Amino acid sequence: MSTSPTPEEREKKDAEAKAREAEEQAKLPYKWSQTIGDVDITVPVAGNLKGRDLEVIINKKKLKVAIKGQTAIIDGSLAKEIHPDESTWTLETLSSGGKEISLHLDKINKMEWWAHVVTSAPKIDTSKIQPENSKLSDLDGETRTMVEKMMYDQRQKEQGKPTSEEEKKMEMLKKFQEQHPEMDFSKAKMG
Repeated sequence: MSTSPTPEEREKKDAEAKAREAEEQAKLPYKWSQTIGDVDITVPVAGNLKGRDLEVIINKKKLKVAIKGQTAIIDGSLAKEIHPDESTWTLETLSSGGKEISLHLDKINKMEWWAHVVTSAPKIDTSKIQPENSKLSDLDGETRTMVEKMMYDQRQKEQGKPTSEEEKKMEMLKKFQEQHPEMDFSKAKMG
């Protein structure tokens, strides 16, 4: 007999995991968020700092954010690779008088969520991420074609009609029948 958790137990376990994850993320010296295509990081710093006081190094696989002469705030291997030339950082003044370093990292793989910014940081559960809605026009050509085909096939199934693959098979059989009228196809089955 299987002992899978009840919906209440699963909900409690998920809530505990979410609380632990939130606590771990709150302890980080930075805040971060992501979309499927990029990662944004903010690092609070003292209001008297200037850009020249900072050391920000953005590489394809590594990130370092530090105040010169101090221990790095972020220093490690990135969770996944980025486009360094498409990634940026700025030093922004906050209304509170403090400042923050704002980093924008452009992901190479735009079809994958990151569990953390740098591999030394605690992970988040990427299976619980609720992605933002996107438009078909936001997708690259190949992905868009694949999604449109999937949507077409889904509509066809819902209406009890053949999918694009089944239509292709039927078209091939029809052409074969036209090329071979001498053959009897009355007992042919499509499967």
